[in-house]
Amino acid sequence: MNTKIWTVNNFEGNIESFPQIQEAAKILKDNEVVAFPTETVYGLGANALSDEAVAKIFEAKGRPSDNPLIVHIATKDQLTNIAVDIPDMVQTLVTHFWPGPLTLVLKKKDQSVGEKVTAGLETVAVRMPDHPIALALLKAADLPLAAPSANLSGKPSPTSAKHVIDDLEGRIAGIIDGGATGVGLESTVLDCTEKIPVILRPGGVTKEQLEEVIGEVRLDRALLVEGQAPKSPGMKYIHYAPIAPLVIVEGSPQFIQTLVDKKTEEGLRVGVLTTEENKHYYKADAVLDCGMRSDLQSVASKLYDVLRTFDMTNVDFIYSEWFPQVGVGQAIMNRLLKAAGNQVISE
Repeated sequence: MNTKIWTVNNFEGNIESFPQIQEAAKILKDNEVVAFPTETVYGLGANALSDEAVAKIFEAKGRPSDNPLIVHIATKDQLTNIAVDIPDMVQTLVTHFWPGPLTLVLKKKDQSVGEKVTAGLETVAVRMPDHPIALALLKAADLPLAAPSANLSGKPSPTSAKHVIDDLEGRIAGIIDGGATGVGLESTVLDCTEKIPVILRPGGVTKEQLEEVIGEVRLDRALLVEGQAPKSPGMKYIHYAPIAPLVIVEGSPQFIQTLVDKKTEEGLRVGVLTTEENKHYYKADAVLDCGMRSDLQSVASKLYDVLRTFDMTNVDFIYSEWFPQVGVGQAIMNRLLKAAGNQVISE
């Protein structure tokens, strides 16, 4: 398949009328698949009303069919076209966090989206992205778009068009290059079908921010207890993994260096995922920093790019520092633990 690539680097004016956006929208209306930037990561969009279109997402990504997709909408009013029995608190959440990196799981309206979108569940996940290109594309296509991250299943999510091209060129109809994304981690997924909302996936909106607005919010037990089955089917899979095995170390830089030295003595090339504050401690084949420990948002925005960069260093093994699980740190550690298959060494 020939993948069309459009560059949209001017976000001024009526982006919806840009010829690149119009061409991409037409392709979506023809039930083909297009990758586009959001404020979190690049999404792989298809007509959420068509099982034929949505099937092409699963095929392109190699994604398991029991892993439901998030439906993206252009306006807050469109939520009632897709979901029913919407709790009062949802309006509060929408007012405070949409457009933005918050996905709401609600009861699905009958025949509102294709069966493949929800993987046969009675619930549907919906969000309104906070990116001018994403919103312009949604409006131009005049369709709700099912859109997981635009990467091969299991690989780190894409935060640039280059990441998408590396994974999916020749597998999808088009890619809109809108530059680097902002948040760097996927949206928070909040199950609103229970009396006390449950975070199924931590992300760009933190638990603390949610509780400031609606009161008590719980974490899915699978995020707290190793081996606990996750409530969201997609969370049971390994995600975000670089090629080399990754292990997270809860310990000092000095302790991590002793682990590096042991692997090096075994004749292995070793990488270390660290921060600007700590990178000078390490002697290894690849020492990559993903931002500042004092600014966890900077870590979130660079994490996936750094994981992908390790693939170009030809290391045999990677050690990653542990990050505090507060605020966006909860999402950072969720992604790292997924990438490492929950492999952790403690000092």
